Amino acid sequence: MALDLGTKTIGVAISDGMRYSATPLETIKRSKFTQDAERILQLVAENQIAAIILGLPLNMDGSEGPRVQSTRAFARNLAQKTALPIAFWDERLSTSAVTRMMIEADLRRDRRAEVVDKLAASYILQGALDRLRH
Repeated sequence: MALDLGTKTIGVAISDGMRYSATPLETIKRSKFTQDAERILQLVAENQIAAIILGLPLNMDGSEGPRVQSTRAFARNLAQKTALPIAFWDERLSTSAVTRMMIEADLRRDRRAEVVDKLAASYILQGALDRLRH
């Protein structure tokens, strides 16, 4: 499972059992951490998840800013609620790559806003799956 943590939403994607391809699952509207974690853990149980990958929003020069600190804090808090391994994946340019694909596919702006986070999570997960295979 991959999570694309935004300030307002969390994009969620999962892979098939063979860990070959990533599929967007849903976008969680963020509220309190406890409720967000509850929904994530519910999805973990429903989909027999083996690990969680969090997109790490590094700056373009590779440095870490406030959003990275927030993501790491989210991971620490989530780790207290599950024994699953939690890893990070460089998510630089994932949202812009997904947005570019949606524009090329001629998706309306309002529709793009609805799906961008879960598609970004899928993009992050696919990158990690590809790396694991090679």
